[in-house]
Amino acid sequence: MDDHSYLLFTTHSTLMVLTLSIPFGPLLIYLLVSVGTTYAFNKPQVRVTTTFADFDARIMDQWGKGGGKFVTISKDSHHPFEGRTFGGAKRKEIRGSRAFGSGYPYGAGNYSLIARRPFPFGTWPLWWDEDFMGSSEYGPQMDAIRPGGLIVSVPLRTTREHFNVTDEEVYYAIGDRESMLPLLISYVTRCYIVPAWPSTFDPRMTSSLSSSSPNPNPNPNPTTIKLENVIQYFRASSFALASPAYNNTFARQSKTEGPSSSLPDWIEYSPFRRCIDDVTYHTLAIMNKPPGQTPLDRLALAVMYVPFLFAVIVGAVFVVLTVALFELRFWLWEILYPERMDRVRAARQTQFPYENYP
Repeated sequence: MDDHSYLLFTTHSTLMVLTLSIPFGPLLIYLLVSVGTTYAFNKPQVRVTTTFADFDARIMDQWGKGGGKFVTISKDSHHPFEGRTFGGAKRKEIRGSRAFGSGYPYGAGNYSLIARRPFPFGTWPLWWDEDFMGSSEYGPQMDAIRPGGLIVSVPLRTTREHFNVTDEEVYYAIGDRESMLPLLISYVTRCYIVPAWPSTFDPRMTSSLSSSSPNPNPNPNPTTIKLENVIQYFRASSFALASPAYNNTFARQSKTEGPSSSLPDWIEYSPFRRCIDDVTYHTLAIMNKPPGQTPLDRLALAVMYVPFLFAVIVGAVFVVLTVALFELRFWLWEILYPERMDRVRAARQTQFPYENYP
């Protein structure tokens, strides 16, 4: 075998290794790139802190399913609502009625009072003027620790481009600030509402805007939202949709399960109202179940690592094949060209005598 044949044989062997590595190359690159990679999902959440003993907190999660066991606010927490339970309610239980105090999966107790009730979805209810149904205990003096922050309202308008509406068809959403802001994104993208920023809500005021503080983006038509205007409560009466065009004459009867005035047909059958109602039902933040892995969670975690393990295995096979092919080349030389290999070894003994030591 001359030097030209030797060169051709070496080149052929190298091409074989490269050819076999082509299918595994991308997987090996994935293995190298994926190490240390972090994935994040920007999901709106509200933390609910009830104690200063540790940093543990339950989470109210937009699109969350809720459920799990409820938790009791410990007696030594110095929380104003110590001893009450919170959490445990499910998404399918989020819708109430037009009566204040509705929408409680558990703990409603006295239907004429909303005071001293638990918090099934993680936050406490709205409040109305004149201490209606004992709601003043959840009033503005509690906004500093209210899950989701102070109560705000925002007008919900759309245009004739997407819905057949009149200028009169304007709704208002009322709820805590941190639940409201991400919900507005869903209102805008799903129901095409005209973007508007929330304003502080206080049922004692004659306007939904405070005249004592400037607002860079005031509501075009400040409107008093009254108890009688609510067309739907959600999340144990902690969130509401209202229409100034609706007047519920039964609203102040202090009875959660009492009757209510019928909605006008143009509200009842409005596609725009139904869109808002549907988005609120599916999107409004509610409390997650307590932390902990279920068998399904563990299975999902294992599945997540399958591509990584597959890349490791393929990479190991690739290395073994490369080394094996490299060694196979010399083995074939020994069989096909023994005289050539004898001359190579004799030359090395002459050129590199130290290899024979000792």
